[in-house]
Amino acid sequence: MRPSLFSAVGADLAYVRWNISPIILDLGLLSLRWYSLLFMTGIFISYQIVRQQFRRAKLPDRTFEAFVMYVLVGMILGMRLGHFLFYEPQVFLERPLEILLPFSNSPKIRFTGYQALTSHGGALGILISLWLFVRKYPTVSTWFLLDQLALVAPLAGAFIRLGNLFNSEMIGHPTTVPWAFVFPSFDLIPRHPTQIYEASGYLLVFVILLAWKQQKKPYSPGVLFSLLLVLLFSVRFIVEFFKINQVPFEDGLILNMGQLLSLPFIVIGVVLFYYRRKNLVAAN
Repeated sequence: MRPSLFSAVGADLAYVRWNISPIILDLGLLSLRWYSLLFMTGIFISYQIVRQQFRRAKLPDRTFEAFVMYVLVGMILGMRLGHFLFYEPQVFLERPLEILLPFSNSPKIRFTGYQALTSHGGALGILISLWLFVRKYPTVSTWFLLDQLALVAPLAGAFIRLGNLFNSEMIGHPTTVPWAFVFPSFDLIPRHPTQIYEASGYLLVFVILLAWKQQKKPYSPGVLFSLLLVLLFSVRFIVEFFKINQVPFEDGLILNMGQLLSLPFIVIGVVLFYYRRKNLVAAN
């Protein structure tokens, strides 16, 4: 019998019992996971939106395709390397090949995919790849590129967080709120569904940025990107209060690693917003 989606914990409370398999289709060595499907869905939708923006700007399709390749490679490498750099630096010495390859040889060889990823590393990877792209295509405005990425980044992030939900990872602290989730693969304690909190926050950021972009009043290039930094990483900073720490060393910190890494992006976003808005006033 299929397990119920609701789990009775306590006398009068019934919580969501999240016991859904993270694997859609298991083919032995390879498997199709919900995380991978949602990750690729977010990337595909983002791809379509940014392509439309490039065409509206009358930029060649080949320039767009090159831009996509730079961003994807930078994002994946940044997310992967960032996780181990910020959270598990010892892996660089112990199992360096596992960082770049989607396989693990401990305790035996198995396909793992790229499950250990971090958004902060992805952000840094994208910025580095963008710098390399502009060096090769100097006629494309850097601020234009940043604004296009800003519009779709929270949308892609929302899909990724839903993927984390299906993996029963990045879970929250114990709670008794009526919407609490129980993750049987972790424990039987009702917890904050922080994956849903964060995904909802990112969708809200996407709506705000879309509304800002569609306003009739002109705005300086780069303002959209600055708003992304402030809003998206503020959401991340706040949600981290409800999450359990990813690695033990965070237990001794006043703020966890996710919050410490978010603060510089928020500060940069505030400063950038001020100067880009100031630039528009001066131009007018």
